[in-house]
Amino acid sequence: MFMTKKCVQGESNGVRYINGILSWKGVQLNVHCFETDGVLIDTGAQSLLREFKPFFAAMDVDQVLITHAHEDHTGGAGFLQSEYGLPVFIHDMSIGESAEKAAYPLYRKWFWGKRQPLKAKQIGDTFTSRHSSWKVIKTPGHSEDHLAFLNNDTGQLFSGDLFVHPKTKLTLREESIPTIIRSIEQVLAFEFVELFCCHAGYIKEGRQALQGKLEFLHELRAQTLALHNQGCDAKEIQARLFPKKYPISRFSFGEWDSIHMIHSILREAKV
Repeated sequence: MFMTKKCVQGESNGVRYINGILSWKGVQLNVHCFETDGVLIDTGAQSLLREFKPFFAAMDVDQVLITHAHEDHTGGAGFLQSEYGLPVFIHDMSIGESAEKAAYPLYRKWFWGKRQPLKAKQIGDTFTSRHSSWKVIKTPGHSEDHLAFLNNDTGQLFSGDLFVHPKTKLTLREESIPTIIRSIEQVLAFEFVELFCCHAGYIKEGRQALQGKLEFLHELRAQTLALHNQGCDAKEIQARLFPKKYPISRFSFGEWDSIHMIHSILREAKV
């Protein structure tokens, strides 16, 4: 069975987007990138580059901003540099990694392709586009280098992978639920309404959606610690809170799994 690919383009309140969708054996993954006011935010995956090229050819941008170095966000960056000479900006801790050949598990290369090396520049705390000023917000948790971008003039927040889903069911091994909670709380201290998520896409009531996710994660942490205090270990807590299993957990050899959420909560609580 071959992998199927589908792309959808559109525009929401002045922001052009493309959403690439990959499907294989019950696993479906997707990723967006966004164009607004001369800025491209994230570049999709190398495996979707052919499908994304018409979008890139039609856009009018001066710079590329990367929310984090994962391959589904940086896969088109090397092409954009070589083809259009665009500067690419990323968290300073990922500049070295981005300059090297991609080193991540085979299953991720199967879905997202092999990201090519790129010469990225360091993002500051702010940047400007043609008509707007932007705030760069450090939002670790999904990855250490994760950033969100807030357009101060439009009140639009580009959240990378901070939101993704209102009720998270599984995460990467290195993710931290307590750190994500703090990052969401930090973002909610700023004024915004609309949210542009690299997987969920455009969310009109973005602040409300992100607040809802924060409440879910607070409840998850409370339930996890309560069950631990009752004598349950991590596997028992997982069985109670996340009984459903997903194909990506098996396919990724456990790199994606709900158990990582439980472990991160217990680890920070030191219990």
